[in-house]
Amino acid sequence: MKRDVNYYISKGFERTMAEYFASGRKMIKSVMPNKDFTLTLEFDNGEKRILDCKPFLNDGTVFEKIKKYDDFRRVYLDSAHRVSWDIDPNIDSDAVWSNKIDLCPDSCYVDSDPVS
Repeated sequence: MKRDVNYYISKGFERTMAEYFASGRKMIKSVMPNKDFTLTLEFDNGEKRILDCKPFLNDGTVFEKIKKYDDFRRVYLDSAHRVSWDIDPNIDSDAVWSNKIDLCPDSCYVDSDPVS
């Protein structure tokens, strides 16, 4: 079966994600924090997109740890090209997996807006 939008919808994907996967997954090449708690993401297809992180930064969630801009701006791409933050910057998140907050690259693309 051809892996087009209908294929992914038949597997239970919502239309937006089905369209994304049918067009081919994208890899994040760079991430830059912005003072308004958005991220500028550059993908391997050359596209730049803005991801608004404010909706994630709620008390009682793992994202509460990056509600202060000084913590938010410590964002980086890990070895798998995921947008990541170390909860404690003094601990190696490769050694202590529970020290890292990360975002799915596919969701970063789908949930972001193109830079005009």
